[in-house]
Amino acid sequence: MDPEAQQALDFVVTILPWVVAILVITVGGWMFNTWLRIKNGYPLENSWGKAIHPITDRESAERIKLLTSENAELRAQLGSVKDRLETIERIITDQPHRLAQEIDSLSLIDGGKK
Repeated sequence: MDPEAQQALDFVVTILPWVVAILVITVGGWMFNTWLRIKNGYPLENSWGKAIHPITDRESAERIKLLTSENAELRAQLGSVKDRLETIERIITDQPHRLAQEIDSLSLIDGGKK
């Protein structure tokens, strides 16, 4: 074997483990990233960066329906709490004699029953 061929072969033998290590790390990182995306529910992407939308199954549709109804219930409760808070704020910020008058008028309407 001539010295130039031997020198080229030595270079390839020296650099080849580094190239393989970089390839293994890169592919392993890509696989780990994909696994994390699947595990945490993020959409997968194709080679152009566009999301690959999975086909929704019956369980997902049911979960969406339940979450939507729960969201509506919570919004209704929040509206009720806001109304109550406005009433409490009005009572607290009103003049004390006006509040006493309103309580007296209510007790007169109720017929004085307690």
